[in-house]
Amino acid sequence: MPTVLRIAGFRFFFYSNEGSEPPHIHVERGDEAAKFWLEPVELADSIGFSAKEINLLRRLVIEHQATLLQAWHDYFN
Repeated sequence: MPTVLRIAGFRFFFYSNEGSEPPHIHVERGDEAAKFWLEPVELADSIGFSAKEINLLRRLVIEHQATLLQAWHDYFN
C-alpha cells in the first residue's frame, strides 16, 4: 500500500494490486474511506465522510492530481 500523501490527517494511497484499474487514489482517516478516479477527478466511493469532507477531499485530489498521477504511473509502469 504505497502512501503518496498525508495532508490534514488524511492518508492518500493506492493498493499495489490495483494496477489493472484506471488511475485512482484511496483516502482514509480512521474508519472513513473514499476512492477517487484521477482522470477525470471523480468520486468513486465513500464510507463515513460527510459531504463537506468529500468536497474538501475532491479539492485536495484536484490540487495534487499531477503528483498522484505521477506516483501511480511510476509504481505501475
